[in-house]
Amino acid sequence: MTTERIQKWDREEIALVRISMAPPLRWVNSYVLRGDEGITIIDPGPHTNVSEGEWREAFAELGISAADISAIVVTHHHPDHYGMAGYMQSLSGAPVFMSERAHEETRRMWGAASTMNEELLNLYSRNGLPEAWCEQLPAHMESFISQVTPVPEVTYLSEESRFRMGGRIWLPIETGGHAPGHLSFYHTEQKIMICGDAVLPQISPNVSFLPGSDPMPLHTFMVSLDKLSAFEVDIAFPGHRNPFIYFGERTRLLIKHHEERLERIVNMLAEQPMTGYEVCAVLFGNELGIHQMRFAMSETLAHVIELIRLGQVQISEGSDRQTDVFKLV
Repeated sequence: MTTERIQKWDREEIALVRISMAPPLRWVNSYVLRGDEGITIIDPGPHTNVSEGEWREAFAELGISAADISAIVVTHHHPDHYGMAGYMQSLSGAPVFMSERAHEETRRMWGAASTMNEELLNLYSRNGLPEAWCEQLPAHMESFISQVTPVPEVTYLSEESRFRMGGRIWLPIETGGHAPGHLSFYHTEQKIMICGDAVLPQISPNVSFLPGSDPMPLHTFMVSLDKLSAFEVDIAFPGHRNPFIYFGERTRLLIKHHEERLERIVNMLAEQPMTGYEVCAVLFGNELGIHQMRFAMSETLAHVIELIRLGQVQISEGSDRQTDVFKLV
């Protein structure tokens, strides 16, 4: 079956359902696997009125109902993957599976005691983000609450587990960098990798530094790519764009991409000390919406923090005593 929204891989027995999300990505790949244990849905997408309608249409096209769902699997905590898990659980009664580390991130981001919005604003302000951008950040962050409501009851998966879906046993692989506690799933016999956003074709997964989360996200990401490259993969099913067959090569290209970006930042700082925002503006420009600016700022900081870890860059207080600057050691 191939329609505008649904594609089916017969050999792999996997159906891809495209669920709408905000630009620039426009859709997230959700996956449906059938087995004697029932229907498993991987990464159901963000919870919106549009996505509810898209799933109703997908159920009809696939000939299934919510009652057929036996498991909802979430690769990582980002709203475009995790957001609809609670709603789908309320329809089906199915358990929601994710890693404990990823579940911790949902509470850090959107839990009742979360202080992420305030901490992120302070972080960006300290790193030179202009006030015009800072003013947009609180409303932007709060806009995700509806996309991750209702909150699911979660059952934890780990690498020690062997997880059955689609009538087969899969190996969970936990990585980080893009998202702490990210789970990919590998089927040994068929050499299939369901990789979420751990490895993407064509685009580089965002690697963000966030207060209270992974203190060295780029280092974690590079180690994770090396870990994933050890698996022999015939076809990979990613969270965005299309399934691809060059998984190992893609992991190596992503590592090279970030090594080159680190080198570029070193060359920039060799000319003069710079704030995080000044580095960000050179790398990504400033003709961005608030969503992309948040990604750009946090990814810039992830790279500078990696250079600090490597002993090449140091941080000092700016002349205004309110903004930090980075300079070569």
